Amino acid sequence: MIAGLELPTSGEIYIGGEEVGQKPASQRDIAFVFQMFALYPHMNVRKNISYPLVSQGMPKAQVREKVAEAARILGIEKLLDRPVGGLSGGDRQRVALGRAIVRDPKCFLMDEPLGALDAEFREHMAEELRALHDRMGATTIYVTHDQLEAMQMGDKIVVMNHGVVEQFGTPQDIYDKPATMFVADFIGSPSMNFLKFHGNLDTAATSVELHRQKLPVPALCEPFEGDMVYGVRPEHIRLSDKANYRGEIVATEYLGTTQIVTLKTHNGEVKARVASDQKAKAGETVGLEFNGATVTLFDNQTGRALRSVMNEGVLSHG
Repeated sequence: MIAGLELPTSGEIYIGGEEVGQKPASQRDIAFVFQMFALYPHMNVRKNISYPLVSQGMPKAQVREKVAEAARILGIEKLLDRPVGGLSGGDRQRVALGRAIVRDPKCFLMDEPLGALDAEFREHMAEELRALHDRMGATTIYVTHDQLEAMQMGDKIVVMNHGVVEQFGTPQDIYDKPATMFVADFIGSPSMNFLKFHGNLDTAATSVELHRQKLPVPALCEPFEGDMVYGVRPEHIRLSDKANYRGEIVATEYLGTTQIVTLKTHNGEVKARVASDQKAKAGETVGLEFNGATVTLFDNQTGRALRSVMNEGVLSHG
């Protein structure tokens, strides 16, 4: 829809303050970058980058100037006269980016531009793309299935599920205050823990009962009765001998300064991110403490987050 390849049946699309919903793609001033580089194999780097400008009839001197500037930004000045066929995947993606930014468009559409790169180089290129966006200031809509990439690069994130927008917000709000169980499960590694229970809560409640033990929660903005889910991030769980809610350690995963401890509880599996020097051995039963101020309660039937003093500001704005 934004690109103009399909026209919307309803609603409006604005680019630079102009409504473009019924305009063809050629009149929207949008540059595309795809997962597959889509370069012209019979042209060298310089001709690939300059092609959009040449096709628009731009004077040669201006074309040379803009190509040189794009090459400088992307650090590929030494590649301008080389054929694209012999370039690495990263360099070819830089050429594809150069062909897009040379136009100085109103908007960039990037469809998984790093998907064809290996993991190490993807991280490097993600940093470069973020820096490029900051320098140019143009609106960039970036599609990715990698939630870490989205968190690293986005100013705002739209989480979609089968074409439906589940949540729109800043990376921190998406992570700390998920609007649905789908968002909470998709964002974060490991994802949010979900413990199912049945309860009857009013707005004065500060705890819920799971397996005859009280666990802290933020105060709800409206009462709720029924099947619920207690959602808590791994880093908001502590292992404590003093805690009455217990879990059996199933496995540990060492991650340097931290470790992921997987536990089996009466309400489901739990993953806790704790300091790597904390003793945790498979087969042991330990107590679990939860940071109630960070907990999200969900309606188990709809998957929607219940409004609380913790997330009210975010949920009221989508």
